[in-house]
Amino acid sequence: MTAVTNAPGPGFPAPPEPGLTPHEVLARAEAIAPALVGLQAETEQRTHYSRRTHEEFARAGFHRILVPRRYGGYEFGIDTFMRVVTTLARGCPSTAWMYCLGATHAIAAATLFGEEAQAEIFRDGDFVCPATIVPSGTAVPAADGGWVLNGTWNYCSGAPYATHFIGHALAQTGDGPPAPMLFIAPRDQWRLLDDWGRQLGLKGSGSHSITMENGRIPASFALPGTHLSEATVAGGTPGRELHGNPQYGGGPLSYMVLEIASLAVGIAQGALDVYGELMRSRNTLLPPIVGRAEDPDYQFWYAEAAGMIAAAEAGVQGAIRQWQELCALGPEAFTREQDLRITTICRHTIRLCWTAVESYLFPTAGSSSVRQGERLERVWRDMSMLHSHAGFAVFLPTVANREFTRVHFTAP
Repeated sequence: MTAVTNAPGPGFPAPPEPGLTPHEVLARAEAIAPALVGLQAETEQRTHYSRRTHEEFARAGFHRILVPRRYGGYEFGIDTFMRVVTTLARGCPSTAWMYCLGATHAIAAATLFGEEAQAEIFRDGDFVCPATIVPSGTAVPAADGGWVLNGTWNYCSGAPYATHFIGHALAQTGDGPPAPMLFIAPRDQWRLLDDWGRQLGLKGSGSHSITMENGRIPASFALPGTHLSEATVAGGTPGRELHGNPQYGGGPLSYMVLEIASLAVGIAQGALDVYGELMRSRNTLLPPIVGRAEDPDYQFWYAEAAGMIAAAEAGVQGAIRQWQELCALGPEAFTREQDLRITTICRHTIRLCWTAVESYLFPTAGSSSVRQGERLERVWRDMSMLHSHAGFAVFLPTVANREFTRVHFTAP
């Protein structure tokens, strides 16, 4: 796991625990995760995890894992962050989803925005920032050189405790049609809507909508003509130059899908945990009556699922290493083709996790184990909801595949 030891920038404090290591932060996640299982029902009812859990994550340093050291963060590698995400997802999918999609966008902010913006964005150290990729609302130039934003953005996972929001608006910059603009908006410029929790799954993921009515941001908080999933990093990024850390120069599309794949692995691992408990505690229904762990069919089903989930975990870990290695090779190494190639790896790891749950664990666990409110039933709903995510349901199986092939055969 990568750790960076550069000192904080002028005027910024050191992180709360300057000597904290990736190993220690992961151990904290492993200690917290089991308790999240018992909180799943109330998390779903609340539609987001509790303030107490949020504060526990803050004390553990989770909101600073990816924040640059220059601004009081720990600047650990994405490998550390993704392992924390997978560990939390094994305990509670909704909690991990909300945490991940709030804390993860420190990478995007530290990669794409300039020094002036970053000094303001990260001034409080802890950073929680949902992001959406579907352009919505409008951006109009303000007299002071900034922007005025109006609109509503849906599926903002992590919004209840967010410090910022990253989104896309349609910006009018001339006589032509409006074009997408990437922006980041502080919490005091937007309002949270109470519109989450009625979905099939991930009911506690805090994926509320946010709305802005004449929200104002400075010019440095906007990147006209930029879309997060298509931002190019091959020519270098402001973050790589500012922080001297290659991970602030990686492909944004593949990074976004690494998040979902890491969540999927943890969610599937949680399902396997439940199934393992049933293997130890339940008998077969028909003669010869034996414990499930002794039955050849259950042995086969368990091993098939376990193998798929282990393969998915290996795939994600390999993709993370490839992402980091490409970053380390230099700005020119992380081409669009490489970004898309890692994205396709993540797609198949997610499919492995879904197949393990949908084809083996869920249908053979028994009807009493998948009643409403049971842990395995919740996992099935959450993974079903994951499949409706725009990135996985639309972009990965079609657009990313086509573009990867096109780029591969047209690249010089």
